[in-house]
Amino acid sequence: MNVHAESDNGISHYKVFYEEGMLGGWPANHGIWIWDNEILTGFAKGYHKDLGPERHSIDRDTTELHLLARSLDGGKTWSIEDPGKMTGALVVPDHGGYHGQIRSDVAPRSLRICDEGIHFAHPNFALTARMSDIHAGLSRFWYSYDRGHHWIGPCKIPNFGTPGTAARTDYIINDNQNAMLFVTAAKSNGREGRPMMIQTMDGGREWVFRSWIGPEPDGFSIMPASVRLSENELLVTVRRREGFKRYISAYLSTDNGSTWSHVNDPVEDAGIGNPPAMLLLKDGRIGLVYGHRRDHGSSLYITFSSDSGRTWGDAIELRGGDGAGRDVGYPRMVQRPDGKLVIVYYWNHSLQESATPYRYIAATIVDPDKL
Repeated sequence: MNVHAESDNGISHYKVFYEEGMLGGWPANHGIWIWDNEILTGFAKGYHKDLGPERHSIDRDTTELHLLARSLDGGKTWSIEDPGKMTGALVVPDHGGYHGQIRSDVAPRSLRICDEGIHFAHPNFALTARMSDIHAGLSRFWYSYDRGHHWIGPCKIPNFGTPGTAARTDYIINDNQNAMLFVTAAKSNGREGRPMMIQTMDGGREWVFRSWIGPEPDGFSIMPASVRLSENELLVTVRRREGFKRYISAYLSTDNGSTWSHVNDPVEDAGIGNPPAMLLLKDGRIGLVYGHRRDHGSSLYITFSSDSGRTWGDAIELRGGDGAGRDVGYPRMVQRPDGKLVIVYYWNHSLQESATPYRYIAATIVDPDKL
């Protein structure tokens, strides 16, 4: 179902995935990729079950699928793909029923040594990472040379002496053999988490630990979103929790990821908490999108920086006031050739008595020049 609502303020909303009785969630865990006006994103599909306001509304006794959605028209209409059913790709065999049960209709691929050399600069390249646990699990990645139609992997992401990792999809490609992965690792007590940067210089044959991004927190610092600002400057934003405070912090590296310094907190209040999606725009600004999750009605916001993340403008509401409950967000973002932003996330209208409460995958297309 591809239903949309358009307005004159440069913001349009579309449905990527909706299915009666089901839910779609967590695009930030899976990733998003763009080639001209072709966009691919990943998400999870499961059976809807109301488990109360403080838990995800998924039936944990049934199967959770990791699917893909593809748009060929810049994010307006979408088709759904199941690479696991076709080839066993992207199937995680041991995620421990975190959201739902592992699928039993296909045999997952065996973990392999990826020593053939990955061509990161291939024009149709995509890479996605998967975790087996939010705390101290095993992480894997797959990669594709044909825009996500076929996937190679799974390839193991090392733990680097930590209790384990919980990788989502965030990476920077430097050249054909050189890439950086930004991964959440478990803290020393085995709980989530703190971000680290790892790097390969030989096409993925060997990954080396480069740096921790910030000190080990008392709460957590997870789900990094990165951009390259210059030859030596990198900016990373992370989802933070300390006590009752949920916010987003920014860290800057001026030595290509060897060391990091805390710059600021672009989002000082993220409600119940949500990860950032961050992008370096064609005009040089940085865009940061996040969901502000509230019990009484959630919103999707964007904020911009015109000075490489040193300062941020006021948050602009892209979506809100439509009865969205607290279980929303987890965005990913790309920019089309025409300059418009396509933001993919999950949404619901569970606070409206007349609305179907099932969570669905949504896309918001934004003209940043009209905000």
